[in-house]
Amino acid sequence: MWRGWLVLPILLPVLGGIGVLGIHTLRVRRRAVSLLLAVQLLLVAVVFRMEGEPLVLLTLTEGVRFVLRPDALGRLFAELICAVWFAVAFFAFEYMNHEGHRERFFGFYLLTLGALMGVCLSGNLVTLYLFYEMMTLLSVPLVLHIGTRKAFDAAYRYLGFSVAGAGLGLLGLFLLQGFCTTDLFTPGGVLDPARAVQDRGLLLAVFFVMAVGFGCKAGMFPLHAWLPIAHPVAPAPASAVLSGLITKMGVLALIRVAYYLFGWPFLDGSWAQRAVLVLALVTIFLGSTLALREDTLKKRLAYSTVSQVSYVIFGLMLFHPMALEGALFQAVFHALAKNALFMATGAIIYKTHLTQVSQMRGVGSAYGITMWCFTLASLSLIGIPPTGGFVSKWLLAEGALAAGEGSLAYWGVGVLMVSALLTAGYLLPIVTTAFFPGEKFDHRAVMRQQDTWLMWITLCALTAAVVVLGMFPGLLEPAVRAVTVPIFGGTA
Repeated sequence: MWRGWLVLPILLPVLGGIGVLGIHTLRVRRRAVSLLLAVQLLLVAVVFRMEGEPLVLLTLTEGVRFVLRPDALGRLFAELICAVWFAVAFFAFEYMNHEGHRERFFGFYLLTLGALMGVCLSGNLVTLYLFYEMMTLLSVPLVLHIGTRKAFDAAYRYLGFSVAGAGLGLLGLFLLQGFCTTDLFTPGGVLDPARAVQDRGLLLAVFFVMAVGFGCKAGMFPLHAWLPIAHPVAPAPASAVLSGLITKMGVLALIRVAYYLFGWPFLDGSWAQRAVLVLALVTIFLGSTLALREDTLKKRLAYSTVSQVSYVIFGLMLFHPMALEGALFQAVFHALAKNALFMATGAIIYKTHLTQVSQMRGVGSAYGITMWCFTLASLSLIGIPPTGGFVSKWLLAEGALAAGEGSLAYWGVGVLMVSALLTAGYLLPIVTTAFFPGEKFDHRAVMRQQDTWLMWITLCALTAAVVVLGMFPGLLEPAVRAVTVPIFGGTA
């Protein structure tokens, strides 16, 4: 009977989101959303620890069934998502006051959370694909919320890229039929050794296609173009979760395919591994370079996401315990820092209506708390201690050198270092001009409005998490090692 509890983390936000669509009273809606997200946090903490037999929701044909099964990997992402989703909701309570259609925004905000929980709980590739597509469809209204022509164009682009990427994953699902010993995700992989050896070339091509497809949601080249288009038009809370959390579902799907279906021993040393590593490194450099040239602040942060999430892909494709740990730390710290950056940017836009990097001069003198949070989150993306980004990038560099990938590992470390310099180049000038505008700057040119506690307290909480977890990464280590140890066994 208790296995039926596995559907609750999905059903609660879905039913709550449908209910919130009909709540037009501001105070009642805030209380309802807050209560739902608080209960969701507790529910996820309990349900994702119910590891054991899977829950089969529906069997269509032999080998095609919808299965829920919690494990350490899903738990890590689900708890991260729910905690940040809760924080961003409080920020959105104030921010969305000037956007309109608040009940629609919070309704789809909760519905999208339900789909994300489905992705985290998926016990096989069929179920993951179902919730992956649901996540895309339910998050489209968050992108087109303001209803302008530009917003609709961005939403169509986001939808097109996402569906195309997921379609490549679906193609892999069809081609894998008959090669697997079970349809359930299993640490170490489920390929039939005898058949895998006979059709190794085909299977490597299938993996590469699936990696490119799921890499689309993570913003990996060549299917990365939706990110800098969708983020600038979406409300800041939507941009925050799109960039910080929804992109991680592409990462989660890629981890499932590489480590839980194919298995890292089958892929290690193959041309498919090297090809995805090269794509990840190209994306890291490309995203940083494009961010450096971009003047629209939210678009600059979107290009930053293109670069930073590919750090995760690079680490997980090295097939080394330390590199995978670094990738998982990077996923967590990027989610926290990027949500903080988008919320800080949203707070500035909300108060000043300034949207360009070139307009940020002197903003720090008027909105000190907001810009200090922006600064600390930026230091994390660069990889400067004591922030969390330093921990993840250090592990990624050590993992790359320990993985034994030859010249590609050294190229990888070099690209990580160059990208860190480029990241400093596109983030630190914003900070310096905001705090040090020059002697002749007229501070009256910056609009001054009182900070609202709903916005700055959640912004400060996420920023504090980036610093505290960076100083004490051991707090996260048990959750990360719970993922890596079953995959690598005694070598983790």
